[in-house]
Amino acid sequence: MGIKGLEKIKFSDEVISVLSKSASVTVPKSRGEIVDMTLGGPDANSFDVCYDVEGKNYHEISIVRCKNGVAVNYTEDYMRRRDPDCLIIADDEPTDKPRFKDQYGYEFSKLRTDTFAWLEKQDLIVVPFMAGGEYGGYHGALVAPKNAAFFAAGLAGLQLFVNIDEFEGTFEPIVMIYLAPPFRHTHFEGKQIVVHNRTPNMYEMFSYNLYPGPSAKKGVYGFLLDIGEREGWVTTHSSAVKVITPYENEIVIMHEGASGGGKSEMGENIHREPDGKILIGQNLTTQENFYLNLEEPCELKPISDDMALCHPKLQNGRKLVIRDAEDGWFIRLDHIKEYGTEPYHEKIYVHPSEPLVFINIQGVPNSTCLVWEHTIDSDGKPCPNPRVILPRRMVPGIINDAVEVDVRSFGIRTPPCTSERPSYGILGLLHILPPALGWLWRLVAPRGHNNPSIIETEGITSEGIGSYGPFLTGKWVNHANLLLEQITNSLSTRFVLVPNQHIGCYKVGFKPQWLMREYLARRGSAKFRQENLVPARLPMLGYCLENMKIDGQFIRTAFLRPETQAEVGTSGYDAGAKQLMEFVKRELDKYDVPELSELGREIIKVCKNDGSLQDYLDLIPMRY
Repeated sequence: MGIKGLEKIKFSDEVISVLSKSASVTVPKSRGEIVDMTLGGPDANSFDVCYDVEGKNYHEISIVRCKNGVAVNYTEDYMRRRDPDCLIIADDEPTDKPRFKDQYGYEFSKLRTDTFAWLEKQDLIVVPFMAGGEYGGYHGALVAPKNAAFFAAGLAGLQLFVNIDEFEGTFEPIVMIYLAPPFRHTHFEGKQIVVHNRTPNMYEMFSYNLYPGPSAKKGVYGFLLDIGEREGWVTTHSSAVKVITPYENEIVIMHEGASGGGKSEMGENIHREPDGKILIGQNLTTQENFYLNLEEPCELKPISDDMALCHPKLQNGRKLVIRDAEDGWFIRLDHIKEYGTEPYHEKIYVHPSEPLVFINIQGVPNSTCLVWEHTIDSDGKPCPNPRVILPRRMVPGIINDAVEVDVRSFGIRTPPCTSERPSYGILGLLHILPPALGWLWRLVAPRGHNNPSIIETEGITSEGIGSYGPFLTGKWVNHANLLLEQITNSLSTRFVLVPNQHIGCYKVGFKPQWLMREYLARRGSAKFRQENLVPARLPMLGYCLENMKIDGQFIRTAFLRPETQAEVGTSGYDAGAKQLMEFVKRELDKYDVPELSELGREIIKVCKNDGSLQDYLDLIPMRY
């Protein structure tokens, strides 16, 4: 190409033109080099990301160098979390997302040309990466203004960074990310917008905001979903962990759900009180606490944190087989409010083997960035979305190989529920689901109560198909078919449903999924005794457990079946069930279309007709 460092990269003529006209182009050779660039150089300790927009200076971000990395803080509360409605489609390919022309009244090609013209005038950084990790191996590249190098550092931490000098052969990007922050102010009224442009030979993303969630992370996820839709496979929105009991039994649990549904928490050790006890839950009416003593918890071997490749070449026709789709994790830290909350991870964050990127965490130059000191929003409250970008290689015990999934769990954030104030917080600690119900929950994918990761948090809304709807550029019904096919092709993988935050009138946090993990691992591959499976009062919730014993201790029935709580009762439960089913049936309407498979239509028909649990089992039997 003529620009040092780009000789091995095969760019389009348009990109070559942009890079050749730029004042300078830097192609970093290591992630550490990019981290230094975020501050303007290796000797600098602070940096402000600012842009002059039509004569007005916009101070977007303040960055400081800490002993354990860089602390990145946005000046606007709005920019500190992902806007769920930021994805816009520029092309004419099939989609359920809004199209640029319909939204703004003109063709995207004009803004695309203007974006390239703006980039031509900047000092640029180019970062080659692999989408989908080493196994996926889809070549990609970021073109960004150099003063936004922190964004490049985030991308290089999340996706597999490529040192182009060490790459063998020609690097041919099929996914490109272009970063142009000022356009947020000139064209989009300050909103986070990422425009996706799908062409036959290239997948383009134009990121008009500086929060990496919608583009460097979820934008790349959208690309993987597009590839899968074309080829007939899915990248699930999930974390996964291998759980090893004190008796050396092993089980792999994959946990799915909307943002805030407990994916990152699935890989955490169970949180304990100062005396070592586990607080299962607190009765919000009586303030009574209920505890569990667990002397020796299971060992955890992390596999994935947010995205798992389910490529057809990995499958065996028995259980679902997955592999991590990322090279680094975008971990939310809102639950770590003080030292000692999660010592296992806190040690990594405080003493990392290489500098980390902290977002929405307070930082002082040359000090240690402490992950429980969250940035304060303008309302005086801590930002609910503090984050750290953690490369997989820094996670002890990480599993890099493909694994079989024994259990697919689905998490939903639930509010308190009482007979006086009924809500959809009627889930028990653990529900066993027939495969057909496992599929339905992935269609309706509740975003749930008090979601900390995104702007919208009111009431129960849907994250969309597979809980990856906001990142999907194609058709939801296509992915409904793919997910159902995935389930019917791996019927030896079990399905469970777990709440977090509340069970009826009990505040429980993420304890249900941690206790589910301990319980299922100790059971191993044993089948559930039919007499211990109680059909839930609401068929959508599958089976409850008659009793649940962990390490010789029984869990109170009130946690297993909320209708037995005096504060809830059958009246509160049934009122909450009505709310939940109104939501479910409303969300299923969008899938009841001719393109849906015949089996899918039959499952939805059962649900809309308030069918029984047996009706779901008649369509797809359980093997356990």
